[in-house]
Amino acid sequence: MHEASIVLSLLDTLSDRCRQEGYRSIESVRLRIGMASGILPEAVTFAFEAAKHDTLAENAELVLDIVPLGGFCNSCRNDFEVSETYVLNCPLCGSDSFTIRKGYELDIVEMEVN
Repeated sequence: MHEASIVLSLLDTLSDRCRQEGYRSIESVRLRIGMASGILPEAVTFAFEAAKHDTLAENAELVLDIVPLGGFCNSCRNDFEVSETYVLNCPLCGSDSFTIRKGYELDIVEMEVN
């Protein structure tokens, strides 16, 4: 479960930033996670709830924005999004000539502090 190490690193990063800016606590954290990132949102939520105790984020709410896998087809010249984790061909025309443009994200979008 690599999500636990991701969450521990996240909490360290957020706590360090919070302290540097002179804040005392983290109220909420919003993350953007791509469907093809290999990161399970449920595992991130579980790890966050378990790891946040005795940190500046002890009472923080975790909000996850899930980003679908999307790309651009070089054949039909259209953007597409799919709910699958992997794409073998363009869901619009069937071509295997495409570029993935989103779905691999792991970003800190915002943090609400006090």
